[in-house]
Amino acid sequence: MSAYYETVDNLPEHLPVFPLEGGLLLPRGQLPLNIFEPRYLSMFEDALGRGRVLGIIQPGDEAAEEGAPLQQVGCVGRITSFSETEDGRMIVSLTGIARFRVQQELQVLTPYRQVEADYRAYGSDLIADVGALDVNRDGLVDVLRRYLEANNMSADWEAIEQSGNEALVNSLSIISPYGLKEKQALLEAETLAERAEILIALTEMVLAQMAMATGRGMHPSDRKSVV
Repeated sequence: MSAYYETVDNLPEHLPVFPLEGGLLLPRGQLPLNIFEPRYLSMFEDALGRGRVLGIIQPGDEAAEEGAPLQQVGCVGRITSFSETEDGRMIVSLTGIARFRVQQELQVLTPYRQVEADYRAYGSDLIADVGALDVNRDGLVDVLRRYLEANNMSADWEAIEQSGNEALVNSLSIISPYGLKEKQALLEAETLAERAEILIALTEMVLAQMAMATGRGMHPSDRKSVV
């Protein structure tokens, strides 16, 4: 159970939101942010005095114009650490609490946007490790290993082995390099196991595309066209 919120009834109905394309926050996940725009500095300063909570949500479409509609589902997070830089920025760490559905966007005088948030469908987000035993951990670790090898990247495998299934799935989802639609699918997955399967499928698609681009998996007669 969340240390600060026993039920979703304890979460604020009116929620300031930070629209962030490609930004993904999940329950108990960590999202680092570098805040420099005046309106969002104002939002974070206000949040520090009002329970330290705010929502992370994606815009409705890629490259959406300012003020464009938002996605219908986001995640509320709590500011768990922050520091101020000499040039006026804020370096913030958000810890995810629970997902929410946007009931409506509010007409407000603040420079940042606010929504009426409904958490009722996501009460189980407050409980750690729900469905963790159903996760295909071996499949996820295998595809992660192949992705890292294909990109000449390394990982702290000892830390990965020690991570629980929820922490592993959610942290990989948050740092994954995918776009708006893919990140939204990861956010809205009904179960942790479903989120893991989406992550596996997305990564398999990327690996297949990389193999095609380098000529692996192609018919021999076609490889001469690959430079």
